[in-house]
Amino acid sequence: MSEDHERFETRAIHAGQEPDEETGALMTPIYANSTYEQSAPGEHTGYEYSRTANPTRTDLEDNLAALEGGEYGRAFSSGMGAINTVLNLLKAGDHVVTGDDVYGGTHRIMTQVYEEYDLEFDFVDTTDHDAVREAMREETELVWVETPTNPLMRVNDIAALSEIAHEYDALCAVDNTFATPYLQRPLEHGADIVAHSLTKYLGGHSDLVAGALVTDDADLDERIGFYQNSVGATPSPFDCFLVLRGTKSLPVRMDRHCENARELAQWLDDHEHVEHVYYPGLESHRQHDLAAEQMDDFGGMLSFELDATLAEASDVVSNTHVFTLAESLGGVESLIEQPAAMTHAAIPQEEREAAGLTDPLIRASVGIEHVEDLKADLQQAIESVLE
Repeated sequence: MSEDHERFETRAIHAGQEPDEETGALMTPIYANSTYEQSAPGEHTGYEYSRTANPTRTDLEDNLAALEGGEYGRAFSSGMGAINTVLNLLKAGDHVVTGDDVYGGTHRIMTQVYEEYDLEFDFVDTTDHDAVREAMREETELVWVETPTNPLMRVNDIAALSEIAHEYDALCAVDNTFATPYLQRPLEHGADIVAHSLTKYLGGHSDLVAGALVTDDADLDERIGFYQNSVGATPSPFDCFLVLRGTKSLPVRMDRHCENARELAQWLDDHEHVEHVYYPGLESHRQHDLAAEQMDDFGGMLSFELDATLAEASDVVSNTHVFTLAESLGGVESLIEQPAAMTHAAIPQEEREAAGLTDPLIRASVGIEHVEDLKADLQQAIESVLE
């Protein structure tokens, strides 16, 4: 790529994509093919069957790799399909260290699927490096990191955790869904694999489900590609096309997401009915300085605890009009949810509470609407229940 194309905003639009040679079409065509002609048995252009490779998917994978500053990208049919592929790299008897407030779906696949295959998992506070070191074993093959975490918005030191993992010859994989490569690029800090739910900010419009893995290691990419093809959790050409559409506007959208979330977090922090706000852009956040060093901005996700009961918090999230009560995140519209009853319900209550996931905790995906409308919506919802 030329020097003119090195800045992120330009890569987001052009990386991995050139006008179609035959027609001049600017957008990557949707190659709705399952199979491809071969000139002789085993002789082809690089495409033989679309589970293995598809031209639309290739452009997306190249685009995602460029945005993360990596060499190799692989796309999947969901974020969980990507996470599953990382776990496919392990074998019976291996051990994984991960965070005690990871996404509920990640916790579920680890404890309810892979523990059945004799993998072992320790869930610890990954901001406590002593706790991480104490959890490491000779059998540890993976340190799985979210940053910021879902939903407590803890910020993990990618460089430090990668160093610990590498001391034990383990991989460090980072779920970068909340931050996106626009705000944070884990490979630059020593991570081996970056994971994304493309469903979220990279897609950006709540109209697709997809995932991705990016790495700089050719051997690791080859192993990931083997499981991508063998297991077959690959996205459709149409979903790849939609993500490519989404990455083009990612920088503009993320600027507005960050701006709105920062202002909303400050407003909530001063609210009489709010006990605590979890947002790394607040100076009161315990990892604010790390976030400022590791990230280019603080993202569009925040959580807050109301001075309320479980039932009252449920009523608040059920009475918004601009915020939509829904799972998922990262779309242009604002979403609100109650993790204990929704995204993290798969985690046993005692584990949730030990990790700080209280029943009144509310998570918000702050969209790109006018921030004053978002404030007014939360204010009326809180007033309708607590005043």
